[in-house]
Amino acid sequence: MKHLLSLTHPIHLVGGLTIWGLWFVAIYGGLSVACAVAPPEPERDMWTGINLAVGLSTLVTVALLLWLARASVVAARRAELRRECYFAFVSAGVYLFSAGSTLFVGYPVVFLPPCL
Repeated sequence: MKHLLSLTHPIHLVGGLTIWGLWFVAIYGGLSVACAVAPPEPERDMWTGINLAVGLSTLVTVALLLWLARASVVAARRAELRRECYFAFVSAGVYLFSAGSTLFVGYPVVFLPPCL
């Protein structure tokens, strides 16, 4: 089990997209539930609790993905086998791509009024 947590393991090739997918489902599912249960007043701008929650979860997810990307680069530089170095560098790229995707999707959701 300890080897699975190593950033040179191939499981991390899908880690970034999995984290992004979970974030995406949670954001849009939570947004739909929040708008059905307690929609904000229409005259309120984007400064609502819903947007604050989406913004915080977006920042936390991006920070996690960027940390994993950095840790994967460090693990790749320390790896002794070429295969492990390859997995770690590709995983770092996927984590970085997922962080960018999270910002790309999260930015409009945060800065638009919810429940349109």
